Amino acid sequence: MTTPSGIAPRRTMPRLPSPAYFGISAVFHYLGPAFAVLLFTRMDVLGVAWLRIASAAVIFAMWRKPWRLLRHSTPEQRWVLLGLGVVLAAMNATFYLAIARLPLATVGAIEFLGIITLAAIGMRNGRNVIALALAVVGVVALVDIQLAGALLGFVFAFVNCSLFMLHVVLGHRIANTGGLSGIDQLGAAMLIAAVVATPFCIGAATPASTKPVALLAGVGVGICSSVIPYVTDQLAMARLRRNTFALMLSILPAVATLIGIVVLAQVPTVQELTGIALIAGGISIHQEQRETKEN
Repeated sequence: MTTPSGIAPRRTMPRLPSPAYFGISAVFHYLGPAFAVLLFTRMDVLGVAWLRIASAAVIFAMWRKPWRLLRHSTPEQRWVLLGLGVVLAAMNATFYLAIARLPLATVGAIEFLGIITLAAIGMRNGRNVIALALAVVGVVALVDIQLAGALLGFVFAFVNCSLFMLHVVLGHRIANTGGLSGIDQLGAAMLIAAVVATPFCIGAATPASTKPVALLAGVGVGICSSVIPYVTDQLAMARLRRNTFALMLSILPAVATLIGIVVLAQVPTVQELTGIALIAGGISIHQEQRETKEN
């Protein structure tokens, strides 16, 4: 049996509850970048970003062969994939440029500030409004913005915040495209991202070609950062309303803080721990709406 696009549908992963997919994504969303921070001492930041994007593109190419999808997609779908590819390239680069200058938890919290706007769309009950309010207060508590000495880091962080919003919107769109696999579309977008990023980042990654350990570490960062979390994001987004998924993303600053402690020894302050507790409270009382999913 084939889909309207002419591509046979395929089961990619066993069905799990949506929160399980999201939990996997949440951990790897910042575990990979934490490993990337450790690589910054051996390689330029943009070089690590390129290895992340390129290695993920190669894996998706071998696994999904997404160019077949490009042949069967409509012009509108191709524009969406092109937009997502450009966003992925710019988002990954600015995110790494930000975490090279700021704590992982701070960048994660700023990244969430844009997502809170998406979570506010479609909120129709008091319980979710309270959950959203707790999450906002928690994020504010996590972000102790001190511009002195780190202005450029905050510029990159807020640019990444805007790009992450677009990533969620476009990612949710391809996850709910009838007749086309969201993961195949993600693979196509990642190939586009690699093409877009190469002229700007390949020079910074060239030294890794003579350092096998650094090269393998960069590939590992790509798997942890752009394959595992993006695939599980797609599986979660295909099962959740956009505003529900966006609110669940509020847990990411807390995950970033915990991974920062374990991997990077970035110990949080009492204020940051308070923020984590508030965000966890918002997630615990959040109620998913049972209406038809938004597209």
